[in-house]
Amino acid sequence: MRRVATGHHATSLAGGEMVRAFVPDPLPPEPPLELEGARQLQLERATLALGRLDSIALLLSDPQLFLYAYVRREAVLSSQIEGTQSSLSDLLLFELDESPGVPFDDVVEVSNYVAALEHGIARLRGGFPLCNRLLREMHSCLMERGRGSEKAPGEFRRSQNWIGGTRPGNAAFVPPPPHEVEACMAALERFIQGETGDLPVLLRAALAHVQFETIHPFLDGNGRLGRLLVALLLHEGGALAQPLLYLSLYFKQHRSRYYELLDGVRTEGDWEAWVDFFLEGVEKTAGGAVQTAQRLVELFQQDARRVQRGGRGAANALRVLALLRERPVRNLRQIGNDAAIAFPTASKAMTTLVELGIARELTGQRRNRVFVYDAYLSILNEGGEAL
Repeated sequence: MRRVATGHHATSLAGGEMVRAFVPDPLPPEPPLELEGARQLQLERATLALGRLDSIALLLSDPQLFLYAYVRREAVLSSQIEGTQSSLSDLLLFELDESPGVPFDDVVEVSNYVAALEHGIARLRGGFPLCNRLLREMHSCLMERGRGSEKAPGEFRRSQNWIGGTRPGNAAFVPPPPHEVEACMAALERFIQGETGDLPVLLRAALAHVQFETIHPFLDGNGRLGRLLVALLLHEGGALAQPLLYLSLYFKQHRSRYYELLDGVRTEGDWEAWVDFFLEGVEKTAGGAVQTAQRLVELFQQDARRVQRGGRGAANALRVLALLRERPVRNLRQIGNDAAIAFPTASKAMTTLVELGIARELTGQRRNRVFVYDAYLSILNEGGEAL
């Protein structure tokens, strides 16, 4: 449905020139979303796919292993949309205090994303509500160091920003003036917390994402935080016990359509086209996450059987393999400490895994060697190539 208007324009000063800034109407849309027919069926399919994803704990002996890896995969993908060149292996090397193969600021940006997400998850699990204060806290984590750290981390903007174009006057989109941001975000908070209607949580997440991106309340980091908002809203809303749904890969694969639909909401009020796109993304992404978990379970079982057939020394090799399942990039010192085995024993066990083709050494050095669980990282890396 195309609505007459979904907001109004206000005059604002940006970069020394006057611009028309867009102020969105509070959610939910008026008139209400059309949910009959095919759209209702798509909502049901997406909800069912989320249910399958939520049951992923039944597949995995330790769901936290999957969450650890998936959070980092999402951090890489979401940051790539903003232009970083980091890979998952770069991030894991950085977390090992090893030198990644990309500029320092790129990998710091991805690491900050992990910190922001983990902070948000911890706060929700501690009973804190999903609110503007939490979003500001997460933004502070997101922008704590590296690129953008000078752009008021944790604070709503007090100056006009714009999206696209070489200057405010030819920008593709100009978000609300700074004096409107607090009121817009207060209205969004009420909607997120279910105070302004009883829409299913999936639809609240769909609408809240667009509204957050339209308000663009921070000077930097809005895209990444807007994508995190979806995962946290589904988690807090009870759709997922673990925050395992991340749409960055879907948005990355359909970037042009994504931005076109955001503009369609702002200029024509076409919320339905956006919702169709979003629900299809949820269904595909949830299904893909379940398939990934199944493939990882199969890989872990297959590799464990291969190690067990090795006879003497298999017990230590299995202990090292278990550590690589927790973190697929490790050095020998860390492995020895975590497995409580001597360094030579850890080295011998790792040699067994390398000979079996399960692990691979990354540095080519004789000392301070770093090893990767190759097949595991390859599965997680699918779709994660830098743009």
